[in-house]
Amino acid sequence: MRKDCRYPRITGVILAGGQGRRMGGVDKGLLELQGRPLVEYVLQALQPQVETILISANRNQARYQHYQYPVISDQLTGYQGPLAGFAAAMQVIETDYMLTVPCDAPELAPDTVIRLLTALQDQQAELAVADDGERLQPVHALIPVSLLPSLQAFLAQGNRKIDLWYAQHQMARADFRDCAGVFRNINTPEQLIGS
Repeated sequence: MRKDCRYPRITGVILAGGQGRRMGGVDKGLLELQGRPLVEYVLQALQPQVETILISANRNQARYQHYQYPVISDQLTGYQGPLAGFAAAMQVIETDYMLTVPCDAPELAPDTVIRLLTALQDQQAELAVADDGERLQPVHALIPVSLLPSLQAFLAQGNRKIDLWYAQHQMARADFRDCAGVFRNINTPEQLIGS
């Protein structure tokens, strides 16, 4: 894993805690694409870019632990969305930042961290989110762990919308227009078959 003192310490957080409703309730991170679970593609792409990795999963924890990375679950019950996974991760990681990525997007730009970090610094922002040129990709984000109190307060008020929490902070948009295809995620059985 990358350990370069020129950059802040970053934990990669793979978000695998959803219900997979559009997939009939299956755990999308464990769905196989060309004989390998989707999470393996994400792990392979993430490993060179971050100091350490954490998997956020609300079921099948034993299967995710097979990959030899810490596995955590949301502290909020009932599948409360990605912000619940963010908060659970931020409470346990020991790095300055976390890079969040979904388990169902098997491709990841090899310079994802650099793009997000550059945008964060250039735009003098608190957090950075990927922008594919048409829209934000809100779960591809670089977020400082220091924002945990803000996120906890937001969740405690019953809020769950990721864009509303981002709007409370200085947010940088990281340009991924030249590789927008990396955000293609697997949401339906048809998309899995067609991949």
